[in-house]
Amino acid sequence: MVEDYFSNPDTQDIWLTKLEHGTPIAVAYCAPERLTEGTYNLYLIAVHKDFQGKGLGKKMMGHIENLLRSQGNRILLVETSGLPEFEMTREFYDQYGYTREAVIRDFYREGDDKIVFWKRLQ
Repeated sequence: MVEDYFSNPDTQDIWLTKLEHGTPIAVAYCAPERLTEGTYNLYLIAVHKDFQGKGLGKKMMGHIENLLRSQGNRILLVETSGLPEFEMTREFYDQYGYTREAVIRDFYREGDDKIVFWKRLQ
């Protein structure tokens, strides 16, 4: 997933890591959506459970959105599972202005849909 980021000095991929006393407590990774102009896909954002609910995810999303916007990008896509245990994740994206753009039924496995979120950056 992150091979291009670590092996290509000209990569357009973005990798963020938040450290607390030298220990990673949050990460995010996004990359351009291939064959598009100005569309990125957020593949990973995670905050350690001990640091959740403190606005760190919101700050990371804001930083990513602002960075992409400043580079002239247009759209950020995010996808997550439709399972009940991902409801808080879906609410997070709803809360920060993402639109539930698509549902792909049984994507991950039978009964586990992929929910695609969309946000215009410009």
